[in-house]
Amino acid sequence: MQFAQPCVCYARAGKIRGRYWGHHDADRAGDVERLRAEMAGTFTRRHPDRARAFGILFPNRHLHRPQHLAQFAPLDLLNLSALMAAPRKQAQLERHITELLKCRRCPRMQSPPVSGGAITSDVIVIGQAPGPREPVLQRPFAHTAGKTLFRWLEEFCGMNEATVRSKIYFAAVCRCFPGKNSSGTDRVPAPDEIHNCSSWMNDEIRILRPRLIIPVGRLAIRQFIDCAKLEKVIGRKFRVERARHSFDVIPLPHPSGASPWHKIPPGRGLTERALRLIARHPAICELVK
Repeated sequence: MQFAQPCVCYARAGKIRGRYWGHHDADRAGDVERLRAEMAGTFTRRHPDRARAFGILFPNRHLHRPQHLAQFAPLDLLNLSALMAAPRKQAQLERHITELLKCRRCPRMQSPPVSGGAITSDVIVIGQAPGPREPVLQRPFAHTAGKTLFRWLEEFCGMNEATVRSKIYFAAVCRCFPGKNSSGTDRVPAPDEIHNCSSWMNDEIRILRPRLIIPVGRLAIRQFIDCAKLEKVIGRKFRVERARHSFDVIPLPHPSGASPWHKIPPGRGLTERALRLIARHPAICELVK
């Protein structure tokens, strides 16, 4: 391997002293980013307590001439570490969903399970359970409640349905349609069914390590905080720990047309307050950049 003359970065007072070279073929597709990642990784491994100090930026051109040597710029290498971990997280999530779709733990549930896809995200929306149309369409919030939810998110967060589905991970307390009860309405999942499905949610929290979870509806909210009355929790942000990970929870009422709570006082005002909290959350702000 041929190298140009060394580009040396000297630093004092707790900074990093490193020595790196430019490869003569670094202008080929993919090589610039590969070398950048390798060099940043070397800094991080050798100086874990000082990893914040430097990042490496390359011009997109030949590096074997002195004027085209590697350039150094301040960069948070923890962000680079997160980028390098993304493919592993994606693979874990894809394996998780493959297993989820095979699940048949609950004989009273009407399979198959519903998934929103392997979307690696810092934000998780958690519904209660699919309705009768979601298993056919194979996506969560696919009917009336979904239209309202996506309208809320577009109005307050500036993301349409396609953007939300592509940037936010969707889960549910139970992943299969529970079926109908004797009155003809959707059956509420039983405690054993909720327990059976809880491991899927725990695994998703462990894999994604979200910064924000948005539980939608009373059943979903109760998986994280006490919810005796919606007016006590809607419009507020909570710090919660589950699956050995801490994250923010901002609850929303269920947008189903069966309940008028979010349409009349005080529900309407509290729902708008919750949506404003969601829109201002850093995890959401990063998605809409």
